Amino acid sequence: MDEREPSVPGTRTFSPPADAPIPTPAPAAPQPPAKPRRAGAVPAIILTLIVAAIVGLSLWYLTWPAPLIIQGEADSTRIDIAARVDGRLAKMLVKRGDNVAAGQALLDIDSPELLAKLDEAKAGEQLAEAQLARIRAGTRAESVATRKAEIDRTAADVTLAQNTYDRAAHLAATQFGTQQKLDEATDELRVAQRSYDQAKLAYQEAVAGFTPEEVRMAEAKVTEADASVKTLQSLVDQLVVIAPTATQVYEINIEQGEVVAPGVPLLSLVDLNDIWLRFDLREDLVKQIKLGDRIVVHIPALGDRPVTTEIKLIAAKGEYASWRSTRATGDFDLRTFAVRAYPVERIPELRPGMSAYADWPAAAK
Repeated sequence: MDEREPSVPGTRTFSPPADAPIPTPAPAAPQPPAKPRRAGAVPAIILTLIVAAIVGLSLWYLTWPAPLIIQGEADSTRIDIAARVDGRLAKMLVKRGDNVAAGQALLDIDSPELLAKLDEAKAGEQLAEAQLARIRAGTRAESVATRKAEIDRTAADVTLAQNTYDRAAHLAATQFGTQQKLDEATDELRVAQRSYDQAKLAYQEAVAGFTPEEVRMAEAKVTEADASVKTLQSLVDQLVVIAPTATQVYEINIEQGEVVAPGVPLLSLVDLNDIWLRFDLREDLVKQIKLGDRIVVHIPALGDRPVTTEIKLIAAKGEYASWRSTRATGDFDLRTFAVRAYPVERIPELRPGMSAYADWPAAAK
């Protein structure tokens, strides 16, 4: 008995044959896939913000005025030692880098000619002193006695000449003598009288002694000889060259045995107790500073160490002869000023020649 579904009034039922295959239901139509969730949106936004920040920073960096970096150099008082005499370097007593005290010997110079001149000057001084002593002592008694004896001798000559003249005159008057004999006797009498007068003057000079003018002349010769000796002695003393103050040997320009000439530097000394930082600035930058201002500089040789310095000198540097006050067209010419900045605190490691730099707008504030 076939089991059939109850029929519903008003509907038609269809029953397939018993051997007919049972139809399978048709597959459902494919649905469109659901939209995936946007998992990469956040990184994209972050990347966009980073790019925008980089662009903004680049624009800010390009439009921001670049800082002015000024560069200077450490410097110190330098003393060039030169000889004042001719000679030959006998011995160098120091070497480069030595610390020397004030008055310490640096080198010896050999000059035999100068030593000989000193001996000659000393001999001349002794001679001048001896002459002055003789003048001050006056005329010797022996000299006075000699002059007195000369007066007696010339007086006897005058007496003899006078007698001879008298006889010749008597003979000529009585016609027993010639006029020639009379003339000869007259000349002899005159010569004898002149000799007698000279002897008297010489005796008076010996008794009176030397005049004040002669004494002053002798004293002047002694002074002159003494000055000559002192001059040469001072040059001889400088054959040993000494350090004028406590410094350090910076450079030696001569070797042992070389000829030394006056005025030619032999070695250089530096005073490490007087060291500063030197900057060359245009005048439009100098207006930002004044004496007494403090600036911070950096020393690369000391690990970029910051150093506080005080400005103690602002001086215009030399100019060329062709410098003009203004240009024909364009801007004004700008002078260069040398600025010395001294460290506020002593830095033992700071050496002449070390570089220094500063961010000028920041350093000048």
